[in-house]
Amino acid sequence: MTEPRYDVIAIGNAVVDVIASCQDELIEELQLNRGGMTLIDEDRAKELYSAMPPSREVSGGSAANTLAGLSTLGLQCAFIGQVADDQLGEVFRHDMRATGIDFDTPAREGEPATGRVLIFVTPDGERTMNTFLGAGQYLPADALDEELIASGAILYLEGYLWDPEEPRRAMRRAIDVARNAGRKIAFTASESFVIDRHGDDFRSMIDDGVIDILFVNEHELATLTGLEDFDAGVEAVAPKVPVLVATRSEKGAIAVANGERAEVAAEPIDKVVDTTGAGDQFAAGFLSGHAKGESLQQCLKRGAIAAAEVISHYGPRPEVDLKALMAEKLG
Repeated sequence: MTEPRYDVIAIGNAVVDVIASCQDELIEELQLNRGGMTLIDEDRAKELYSAMPPSREVSGGSAANTLAGLSTLGLQCAFIGQVADDQLGEVFRHDMRATGIDFDTPAREGEPATGRVLIFVTPDGERTMNTFLGAGQYLPADALDEELIASGAILYLEGYLWDPEEPRRAMRRAIDVARNAGRKIAFTASESFVIDRHGDDFRSMIDDGVIDILFVNEHELATLTGLEDFDAGVEAVAPKVPVLVATRSEKGAIAVANGERAEVAAEPIDKVVDTTGAGDQFAAGFLSGHAKGESLQQCLKRGAIAAAEVISHYGPRPEVDLKALMAEKLG
């Protein structure tokens, strides 16, 4: 097995987040799925955008957000995802490269446009996401740079992109390439609705030993296992994956690896401003420690620090020097 060129290579949705603060009444008025993520078409995206209060745009996408955190922490990263040949596509590409992430997937000509997520943030910091996947749904297997995939120590995949058929085929191919190269597969389930639609696929991958590192939150774990009791869910999945990481918002997180269990409390912060990207940055913090061979406890602590930073401001990506923050918090 050759020495990896990259620490983490991710395949995910290439989308731009459009974030606005709003009152609870607007969530009801627009009949949004409060606190969740809903897939929408382009017409609905235009309707919601016209109803949004003043907003800010920042490149997002779950796996891309995680890479942004990892790059800030000094890891070498590359991203594979599909944008259209349009203005938002250029914005996304610029933001990724400016963060130090290699992103060379060719833009797609014609319709649909680059994807976007319309995010409504209520006064309690809860985010309600409405996602138009756009060009991201059409990432073809032949767009994969297999040499690139084989050069990453960890291949990180997001469940959100498992929903459309074309990228799902691409990710299956990428898994084969990475495993043949002796690399690790990390997978984030992303959202309970994704598990509702593709749970059989995910459970098969878990049972077959395809996933090396599995990220879930407590709601996704319950959907995946059919068990409402958190500890029972952990006991059902942990023996099947080398590393299980399960987050519980303000209740912290746990990780289990080869029978060893570690737990961490949520990092205290003054105020939750926007929970967008919390799980993505937790994964970044955890993987930054895992890539360096740190203990489960230390990996979880890194995850908690990264998640706390991102929920203290608007937007899904770090706004401080995460490396310096980690040094300060970890001593």
